[in-house]
Amino acid sequence: MSEEKAMSQVPKFDGHYDHWSELMENFLRAKGLWGVIERGIGEPIDGTLLNDNQRALLEEDRTQNFQVKHYLFQAIDRSVFEQILDRSSAKIIWKSLKKKFGGNEKVKKATRNALAREFELIEMSKGEAIDSYFGRVTSIANKLRSNGAEMKDTLIVEKIMRTLNDKFTYIVVSIEESHDIEDMTIDELQSTLELHENKFKRANKEEDDQILQVEGMFGGKTSRERGNYRGKGGSSGRGRNNFNKASVECYKCHNLRHFQYECPRWKREVNYAVAEEEEEGDYCSWLK
Repeated sequence: MSEEKAMSQVPKFDGHYDHWSELMENFLRAKGLWGVIERGIGEPIDGTLLNDNQRALLEEDRTQNFQVKHYLFQAIDRSVFEQILDRSSAKIIWKSLKKKFGGNEKVKKATRNALAREFELIEMSKGEAIDSYFGRVTSIANKLRSNGAEMKDTLIVEKIMRTLNDKFTYIVVSIEESHDIEDMTIDELQSTLELHENKFKRANKEEDDQILQVEGMFGGKTSRERGNYRGKGGSSGRGRNNFNKASVECYKCHNLRHFQYECPRWKREVNYAVAEEEEEGDYCSWLK
C-alpha cells in the first residue's frame, strides 16, 4: 500500500525545472497521460457536427486534459500558478512552465561553461572518503547533463582516476593494467576503490594499535620523556623511528623489528589486490 501511495504522489516543483520535468514526464507516462502534453486537445469549431464515436473521443480527451491539469496544479504552488496566465489546457500550462523556468539556450550554455570549469578543477581533498568524492564529481556531471552537455561515464571514470589522493596511485595503475577503462562503469570503479579504502583503514588501525602497544612497553612515556626529543627543528609526534624495534612484532608476518606498514610481504600482497578482486569476481560468476 505504501509503495502504491509513493507512486501516486505528484512530483512537487521546487524551482529546478529540468529535474522536475523529467520526474513529471515519467509520472504522466506511467499513468498513460503523456499524450495530452504532446498532442494537446483538439476542440472542434463551434457548429461542427460530431458522430457518437467522435463525441466519445472528444469527451475522453477533455477528461484526460482535466486530469493532467489537476496533477500540474498539485505540483506547483500559488506563486507559480499565478504566473501562468493561460491555463486552458495542460499542454499550454506545460509550455508556459518550460518557457519561464527551463531557461533559454544562452543561459544553459553559460551554465554549462561554469560547470565544465568546476568539473575540470575538482580534485579529491586530503582525507576525503571515496563516497564523498564520487558524490561531488557525479553531482557536477549530472548538472552538466541536465544543461545539455554530453557526459559519458568513461569521461567521469577517467576524471576520478586522475584526481585521487596519492595513496590510491598504485591502485589506479593496477586498474589501468587489468581493466578496459572504456567499459568500466562509475559504480564498478567506486566499489573497487572503496574495497581498498577499507583495507587502508584496517591497516592504519592495526598500526596504531601496534604503536600503542610498543609505547606501553616504555610505560606510556612520550619520545621527549624518553630523551628522544631533538629540540627545535627535530621530529615530533610518536617518534616511530626513535626507539629500538627489536621487540616490535609485525601483525602481518609476525616477524620482529618492523611494523606492518613496513612489512615487505604486506606491500607485495597489496600490489596484487586488484588481481585478487578479479579472481573473486570470477569465482562468484560460477555461483550464478
